[in-house]
Formats: sequence, C-alpha cells, structure tokens
Amino acid sequence: MDITAIYPGTFDPVTLGHIDVATRASRMFDNVVIAVAESPGKQPHFDLETRSGFVADALADLSNIRVQSFCGLLVDVASEIDATVIVRGLRAVSDFEYEVQLANLNRQLNPEIETVFVAAASQYTFVSSSIVREIAKLGGDVSRFVNPAVELALRETRARDV
Repeated sequence: MDITAIYPGTFDPVTLGHIDVATRASRMFDNVVIAVAESPGKQPHFDLETRSGFVADALADLSNIRVQSFCGLLVDVASEIDATVIVRGLRAVSDFEYEVQLANLNRQLNPEIETVFVAAASQYTFVSSSIVREIAKLGGDVSRFVNPAVELALRETRARDV
C-alpha cells in the first residue's frame, strides 16, 4: 500500500529548512505532495505561481515529490489526493504548541489523516521565511538559507523596491 503524505505551507519563500523537511519526508513516504497554500490573508511577498515554481525547482531531483497549489481546507485537499499523512516541520519548542493545536483540529475535521512532525535539522532551527524576507529586505546575505533562484528573486525585488 502506497502512503501519500502532504506537506503544506505558504513557502514565502521556500527555505533550505523546508527543503530539508521535504527531502526527509520523501524518504519516509511513498509519495509526498508539497501543498503550496494561496494564503491571501498573509499577503505573500511572492505570488502563488512563483512560490510553487521555487518549490518545484528546489525539489526537482526527488521523483516521489510533486508540488500542488491550493486554497481552502488542508484536510479537503489531503482527501482529494488520498493523502493519509500531514507532514509538519518543527523548528523549536515554540512551534510545538501551535502545531499540536492544528493537528488536533485536523483530526477533528478528518480522523483518517494523521499528522507527523519532523524536527528541523539543527542548522535550520532559526530559519523562517519571514526572517529570510526581512534579512533580504535590509540587504543582507540570505544565501545560507535559500537556494540560488530564491536568493536572486529576493535581490531583484529589493532592487525594485529601493
């Protein structure tokens, strides 16, 4: 029986921490769908198509991963693609309480879907998309936190905004 997992996020932008979690999930599950959330309420820096493209490019070498954008309830998307597992990355203890709340909420909405937490690799525990965007906005070097395509896009965005 193939197990499909879904790894959701806004990925604005995708970081090396996200890539690490996705790569490790690809070793645990037969199929992994990276679900890029539209998230209009968060007012993303990059549009949905760009974010999805960054994720797809970063994970192109993993044959059991595919990228799909979505809007709406995660459990509905998971059901549509026959995912039985939600993958969530944890950077620090501070993430845990919120993530457990989400896991319990998702279990109430669909008890057939389990949530699995993947601890971030130690070198990524402090990296978040919002921190990367802030560093880039202030002209800092983000090359240790994102892949080159994302770094370039952040630099270009900053150049336009300055």
